[in-house]
Amino acid sequence: MRAVIQRVSRADVTIGGEVKSAIGGGLLVLLGIEDADGPEDIAWLSAKIVNLRVFNDENGVMNRSALETGGDVLLVSQFTLHASTKKGNRPSYLKASKPDTAIPLYESMIARMEADLGKPIGTGSFGADMQVSLVNDGPVTIIIDTKNRE
Repeated sequence: MRAVIQRVSRADVTIGGEVKSAIGGGLLVLLGIEDADGPEDIAWLSAKIVNLRVFNDENGVMNRSALETGGDVLLVSQFTLHASTKKGNRPSYLKASKPDTAIPLYESMIARMEADLGKPIGTGSFGADMQVSLVNDGPVTIIIDTKNRE
């Protein structure tokens, strides 16, 4: 799994002109799923995200997590995170999982993040044409890949 995590003061996802989900302060997570992903990737990535210390403490130091601050999470599937641009100028998405594999993993990630965070999270709709709006706070943007756990 590959995730782009942005600390936001607000974010929303709109589908067909209607807001599907909106959050205030918290994390917008764009999530790419590949066939090699499984339950261990979900568990590791969810725990990493909810405990990621990117929110300021009383001294203005990024030392608090979404779990500690009560921050919201908006999780949006994004297969283009697995684009390969090695050959030519048109990205290839061969590494991105097809819906029959990706949808159950995305749904499992939602359930795991809600359990780890202790509250419901906002989501997009898998495979939909979505418009994502955000105000990046900081800006703070972190990229995490479960196959390269740095």
